[in-house]
Amino acid sequence: MAREDFFWQVYQLTALIPKGKVVSYGQLAALLGYPQRARMVGQAMSRAPSFLELPCHRVVAADGHTAPHWPEQVALLQKEGVPFLPSGRVDLNRCRWTPAIGELPLSAGDKEEEANGPHPSA
Repeated sequence: MAREDFFWQVYQLTALIPKGKVVSYGQLAALLGYPQRARMVGQAMSRAPSFLELPCHRVVAADGHTAPHWPEQVALLQKEGVPFLPSGRVDLNRCRWTPAIGELPLSAGDKEEEANGPHPSA
């Protein structure tokens, strides 16, 4: 799968993360069927087009750490009621999003294109 196609799948799934919930980069990758692409999820987050207005702040590291060079992320999460541990990490046990099967977009690019048409860059 091409990098751009993967990024669009990441954006589609990120848009579904509800307020007050978080996911890790690796969890997002695994939900899309690519458990070894956590770093690519991070790249997608850093390149997310602003016009999509994605809740990128709801994606954190596997241990609950927020992005080191994005201090606003903590404030955005706190505003949504996301709980933090005394260490400053997100309390993933209390706020990790575990989507129901029906909430997930199709992960295979061919199936996605059949269902939804080509992504916006096509």
